[in-house]
Amino acid sequence: MRKAFKFKLYNSKQNKELENQLHCAARTYNHFLALSKRYYRIFKKSLSCYRMQKHLTKLKKLEKFNWLRQLNSQTSQDITERIQKGYDKFFSDLKNKKKTSPPKFKAKRRYKSFTLKQTGYKLLDGNKVKIGKRVFKFFKSREIEGKIKTLTIKRDTVGDWFLVFSCELDTSQQKVRVRTGKSAGFDFGLKCFLTDHDGNKIESPLFLKNSMKELKKKSRYLSRKRRGSNNRRKARLDLARLHIKVQNQRRDFHFKLGKELAEEYDAMFFEDLTLKGMSRLWGRKMSDLGFGEFMIILDYQARKCGAVVHKIDKWYPSSQTCSACLKKRETRLKLSDRTWTCSCGASHDRDHNAAKNIFREGASSLGLCGIKTNYKLAASNSRIPRL
Repeated sequence: MRKAFKFKLYNSKQNKELENQLHCAARTYNHFLALSKRYYRIFKKSLSCYRMQKHLTKLKKLEKFNWLRQLNSQTSQDITERIQKGYDKFFSDLKNKKKTSPPKFKAKRRYKSFTLKQTGYKLLDGNKVKIGKRVFKFFKSREIEGKIKTLTIKRDTVGDWFLVFSCELDTSQQKVRVRTGKSAGFDFGLKCFLTDHDGNKIESPLFLKNSMKELKKKSRYLSRKRRGSNNRRKARLDLARLHIKVQNQRRDFHFKLGKELAEEYDAMFFEDLTLKGMSRLWGRKMSDLGFGEFMIILDYQARKCGAVVHKIDKWYPSSQTCSACLKKRETRLKLSDRTWTCSCGASHDRDHNAAKNIFREGASSLGLCGIKTNYKLAASNSRIPRL
């Protein structure tokens, strides 16, 4: 099992050395990407990672390409692997008829990271790490567990540097989670972040919406600055710091909520939503909620705790089906319809009713027939098991 540990580097003048290596990595990436495109244009074949690495060794011996020697050899190899992975994904998406684009050239300011594998770094005592010939300090907020496999050095949009250690953990010593016997179905909504099948609602703090006034102010301040000036650079960094703050607040909320749910429930059921289509309709709102990112984090927390995250079919009419009699509505609900009454006489809250149906359908598709719930199932529906 792999786990990443991320730490922020101290701001120091010697971070300029990392900046130079990152620029050299960007130059190497663009050079071999151009070489791959030219090779495909001439021979109609893809240039393999092995041939790029073999060619890289020859280039390092030439005086014209002495700048390649600034990088660690394994870092250069990792860059060629990135290009091959990019093309592999491009051709795989083409085969699956997905909208995609091949790897693109990157400017120095947009190239964000480079990776060191077995060599090129050494972890020292305390909060120090030796990269190349220089020693750097970092904020060691927690102990690094497992065996370090790679070290990735990253730069964010405001120029801060981070160390990301990818470690191999020993799963044999992993703690076994005590089962709670609880399961739940959740409905994602624009009004309320999550609603479970018991009617409990989890509101979203909407960090972007709360910071919008300050974001607009800083954006106007940036637009008034002359291009290329030092004041414009300062204004851009000021705006970027606020965006990073909002992103960190949302990510912190997702991690805390994901951990809480994963520790409370053994199985969690969600609807497989078309998030791209929803983003086209409610762009800023969907970005502020970040439901796609939350599902990735919840899946990670669930795997760590030994819980299960199960998604039901996206075409299942969870909002249109009555959870009491299991009858589907004849007329489609509008987004503004928050409550509705079925022909059987049952009155429903839209999100609560959808969460009940998601819970039932998820338990049925996963084969869990012993889950307790506070509502009755229709005995006539043989496809859905009695809970």
